[in-house]
Amino acid sequence: MLLPAQPAHAATSSASSIADSVIKTGKQFLGVRYQFGAPTGRTDEFDCSSFTQYIFKQNGIDLPRSSRQQSKVGTPVSKDQLQPGDLVFSDTNRDGVINHVSIYMGNGQLLHTYRVGIGVTISNFAGSAWDRNFVSARRVIPNNGQASAASLPN
Repeated sequence: MLLPAQPAHAATSSASSIADSVIKTGKQFLGVRYQFGAPTGRTDEFDCSSFTQYIFKQNGIDLPRSSRQQSKVGTPVSKDQLQPGDLVFSDTNRDGVINHVSIYMGNGQLLHTYRVGIGVTISNFAGSAWDRNFVSARRVIPNNGQASAASLPN
């Protein structure tokens, strides 16, 4: 039996609720310490990509472990089209290699972790190091709002 297609506004609303849930989940870890190379699945310390991987996994979306791998999944998004829940990738070392991932929260804010002594935090995006060294952004929350594995391109 075929079911009617879901209206676009319902799909957008559903994707928005997953994005809200991702952000809410991430905010529960504000202040958790930063540790480069933090092991997958730990919640007492994160690096940028273990944080995004864990937060999205808690919301039914599987991401690869590293920021470079994460930058290859989902759908490309331009900086001026960012929506809450999008992943933002930066090259803060300015060496041509993505080395940081953040979650766009909306209203020009990022949820991420990046430095010992700061840990998981909320930062302004505009004019920041992550903005100046922006490489790309990806939408990994499906438009139909259904959580799934984000897969690497073939």
